[in-house]
Amino acid sequence: MTEEKDFLAKEPVGKLMLRLALPTVAAQLINMLYNIVDRIYIGHIPGVGAMALTGVGVCMPIILVVSAFAALVGYGGAPRASIAMGKGDHQDGETILGNCFAMQILISVVLTAVLLLYNREFLMAFGASENTIGYATDYMNIYALGTIFVELTLGMNSFITAQGFARTGMLSVLLGAVCNIVLDPLFIFTFDMGVKGAALATVLSQALSCLWVLAFLFGRRTMLRLRIKNIRLQPKVILPCLALGLATFIMQASESVISVCFNSSLLKYGGDIAVGAMTILTSVMQFALLPLQGLGQGAQPIISYNYGAKNPQRVKETFQLLLKASLCYSAILWVAVMAFPQLFAAIFTSSPELVAFSQSALRIYLGASLLFGIQIACQMCFNALGNAKASIAVAVVRKFVLLIPLIYIMPYLLPGNPTTAIYLAEPVADTLAVVFTALLFRHQFRHALDQIQVHATAE
Repeated sequence: MTEEKDFLAKEPVGKLMLRLALPTVAAQLINMLYNIVDRIYIGHIPGVGAMALTGVGVCMPIILVVSAFAALVGYGGAPRASIAMGKGDHQDGETILGNCFAMQILISVVLTAVLLLYNREFLMAFGASENTIGYATDYMNIYALGTIFVELTLGMNSFITAQGFARTGMLSVLLGAVCNIVLDPLFIFTFDMGVKGAALATVLSQALSCLWVLAFLFGRRTMLRLRIKNIRLQPKVILPCLALGLATFIMQASESVISVCFNSSLLKYGGDIAVGAMTILTSVMQFALLPLQGLGQGAQPIISYNYGAKNPQRVKETFQLLLKASLCYSAILWVAVMAFPQLFAAIFTSSPELVAFSQSALRIYLGASLLFGIQIACQMCFNALGNAKASIAVAVVRKFVLLIPLIYIMPYLLPGNPTTAIYLAEPVADTLAVVFTALLFRHQFRHALDQIQVHATAE
């Protein structure tokens, strides 16, 4: 193994994680702009901004599913490729990369066909009303055409970051985000395309990012190269990747299911304004989740590589640093949201009524965001260690065992204010989920370190 490829095993953990995490956090913040900049511009369209924002917000369950499929392949394959690199088996790493690329192509074709044929039916079921369905379908009909760019950009970029090229991974997202920010006002306002313009700007921006990612992985700078001979589906290669990525897929896809549950319940009890507020709440939630995932992605190559290289001390040291950094960020954001909720709401809408409604809901909905640092750090470490079962268990418990039932139970526990009760389901579920995750992680992490020690001693 050359010194160039061994930096994940030798550089000081603090310095290395700073070097890898800063670009990945920046990439996630930039990626967040992809997700929210459309909503910011749309929410300020004169006259129809609030209703258009609600319509595009109803599209979020579908957008989350598209992103979840990218994570299924990318977040499952990339850690396995890193582990293979740690073992010195670069051929295995390239085989994983090629199989994951082929899987992304297949998924993209299927998703595009389904979305073009059935998006109106999905949107009506997901909480659209007769007042908002026109805006929702206008956005989704164009967004669906760019599915392949989303899949390849998000899924394949994970393999760039997993090799330690965090800066290149950040630039992949930065190119598209800057393009999106420039094109959005041009298409929405100058060309008077409204929500169609926002969707078109997003598709063109993702296409640019996709070209950058593929140029790198087919090029000479990458350690794991995308080769034509490896672009095929082999069950023995792709199935373990999908198993590992399933936890992240469940987490992200379940956000779609949860969004549907929230929207339908809120439409029932609070009407379009409550659904519009939910669009703002989930947008602000991304301020918490995406940077935390970026920290985890920065730590993942170090944990995975040293786990494969049987170095338990560096694995432990990296996780401890990840946990501290994650808790610091989640605490800072929690204080900001609790102190200035109206500022966060005003980013997305110029409607005084919607701002007033959203600011009180924000304090409730993000009440337990202080604990997100623990949840995400443990979740990302499970993935980095290749522990698919634990990752899936954490995802299932938080979303399906706790949150979804609470969305429907809470209005009966607080019948005087059912809308507030629905928003309250989120912090209650988050608190209980963190307790479960911490207990499970303590056991599983100790077991993983013991296994490394046993293998290292035996050798």
